[in-house]
Amino acid sequence: MAKTILIIDDSPTEMRLMSGALQNKGYRLVTATDGESGFDAAVKEQPDLILLDVVLPKKNGFQVCRQLKTTPETKDIKVILVTSKNQEADRFWGLKQGADEYLTKPFSEDDLIKSVVRNI
Repeated sequence: MAKTILIIDDSPTEMRLMSGALQNKGYRLVTATDGESGFDAAVKEQPDLILLDVVLPKKNGFQVCRQLKTTPETKDIKVILVTSKNQEADRFWGLKQGADEYLTKPFSEDDLIKSVVRNI
């Protein structure tokens, strides 16, 4: 059975980039465009991996990550923060919220696939 990846990003362009790269590799994709619906989708779908943007409407990625990692049903799901926030302090804070990896935009398709394979 194909592994499921939840992509939470409010940018249609980023969503297309990530979806295209991952569909080519045979993953099943679920998407959400804000933090709240992203968290709800994670609980409902129980994906194998979540690609989570930080700058999101309703609830930011740091908040969603913390919520995912402290909720019994989702605490074991791997989370990769995928964000344009490229400062070392952002990376530190993201990992402190429980993210398993921190990938900064812009990224190459290869970097994305490598991160996914490492975490799934």
